[in-house]
Amino acid sequence: MGFINSKKILSLFAAFTLLGTNMVMAQTATPGSALPAGTESKSDMWLGVGYYTLLFLLVCIGVAVIGKILKVYDLTLKMQGKKGMNWNNIIGIICVIFLVVGLYGAYWSLTEQGSMKLPESASAHGVKIDDMFMVTTVITLIVFFICQILLFGFAFKYRGSDKRKGYYYPHNNTIEKIWTIIPAIVLTILVVFGFFTWREVMNTTDVKGDINIDVTGHQFAWEFRYPGKDGKLGETDYQGSYSTNNILAVNFKVNNHGFDDLKADTLVIPVNASIRLNIHAQDVIHSVFMPHFRLQMNAVPGLPTFFKFTPTITTADMRNRLNNPDFEYLLYCNKICGGGHYNMQKVVRVVTQAEYQDWLSRQKPYLSDQLRKDLHLADASQPRGLTQNRVALNN
Repeated sequence: MGFINSKKILSLFAAFTLLGTNMVMAQTATPGSALPAGTESKSDMWLGVGYYTLLFLLVCIGVAVIGKILKVYDLTLKMQGKKGMNWNNIIGIICVIFLVVGLYGAYWSLTEQGSMKLPESASAHGVKIDDMFMVTTVITLIVFFICQILLFGFAFKYRGSDKRKGYYYPHNNTIEKIWTIIPAIVLTILVVFGFFTWREVMNTTDVKGDINIDVTGHQFAWEFRYPGKDGKLGETDYQGSYSTNNILAVNFKVNNHGFDDLKADTLVIPVNASIRLNIHAQDVIHSVFMPHFRLQMNAVPGLPTFFKFTPTITTADMRNRLNNPDFEYLLYCNKICGGGHYNMQKVVRVVTQAEYQDWLSRQKPYLSDQLRKDLHLADASQPRGLTQNRVALNN
């Protein structure tokens, strides 16, 4: 700090002050000078980044200026034949201040950001995920507070002094064993706990669900396909069956299961039913992310994945618990898949079994009239039926 040029500091301070003034003026622009649609939010974002960057630089400059002043004061004392400043005590006091401010910052973060956490899990497996998260968080916080208090406390207590001499402590096998074995045991417990929990969540021995739903991601939307009365979904073939009217590439020539499939714009699922999401991607990697259900699974092109879960809280019930009549569960894409990534979200609605059956009865078939014409399955004007579809398929 002693080598910082005062003129350079003043020049930088003036430049950043001018920059801050311009930013404030930009924020308080008159309504008549409104930016084009879509530009205002980006401008606000960069103003926020610029503000905190400016604040950080000003703090750094302030610390440098204070250091310069203290250095000048120290040299003045020595020039007067007096004892200079005790820098060891100053650094020790700074460590204590840093510890207190840091601990308060950690407390503030836990209380402020901690209050923004998700509500209770809306799925059966999510309870165990939350338990794992809580155990890991508590252990991490205990280690964090102990380490920080010891680190800065020792720096203060054993600061440099003319009254004692530092002791060189090269090695201690007991201490090495303690800080190696104990963390290894804790981490092993967490890993094993996580492994068995994840295996139970994935439930590889019983992968079928009460309801199978196809979730297909593409730039930049999600598509949902439900089975019809036969309870089975038609097979897909992206290499040979994809078309403008058959965006999910259902192959109607393999079997009859696809003829009564239904399409939907909202993911509606009945409460307390085992739901299996068959996850597909048509172009790049996407990721099915439903945070309120503690659910995430990648959608990989050419590699179908699945996730099975049981919703336990209906949308209406969650609205009452949160006292928010507009609350909705949402499905997001959790992989940055391109410029329209932000737009890949759909409403997920958990309803009773009766409400689900009523909703399902009002959904449109995936096999539209135009798609029938394209595939020459049957005359679109004729009544649709599985028997008729079989005849058309055989022909």
